[in-house]
Amino acid sequence: MPTTTYPKDRFDELPADTVRVGAHRAENPRLRPGLVLFWSAVAVLVLIAVGVLGTLLISGRISIFPSGSTSTPAAQAPADAAPVVDTSYPVLILNATAERGLANAIAETVIGAGWSSESVNAGEAGSQDFATTTIYYPSPEDEGAARGLAEVIGGANLEMSDAYPGPVDADGNPGTQLTVVVGADRAGGGGTAG
Repeated sequence: MPTTTYPKDRFDELPADTVRVGAHRAENPRLRPGLVLFWSAVAVLVLIAVGVLGTLLISGRISIFPSGSTSTPAAQAPADAAPVVDTSYPVLILNATAERGLANAIAETVIGAGWSSESVNAGEAGSQDFATTTIYYPSPEDEGAARGLAEVIGGANLEMSDAYPGPVDADGNPGTQLTVVVGADRAGGGGTAG
């Protein structure tokens, strides 16, 4: 191996009594295990709360800023509108009971009163725990028609609500419709008065 000779400098001559010690490092601060555990628990709880809240917001179960168009069902409608049987309204009938066929039975009663079969739709509701048969109508002008429909089916509560918009027209606007939600008061032989 070739040896190279470099000129000597002041670093080549070290005193023999010098003991070399490693690098200088600061001492570890004294960690308090209780404090570390506390802040870890707080961080976990915050992350869980944010995760649950985010999931509820994404799934639509809660909303931070409720829109003005959400339906707030009114109390029993006042008795100032005269009942009018107006067969120009589309009618949606939803069975919210465990007894099958109630919506179809009421649909037959409504069709028998003069509505066309194309304007009457019957089906099952999303839940089966609705207590009282209720007719929902979208605006105060529709109250008379809702009262007339209530007489046709043998009585029902009335509520003004935009929860059930009607069929969409050519301009993309929801139309007007009357919605009958059949409740437990009709199940088990409560039926319709035809």
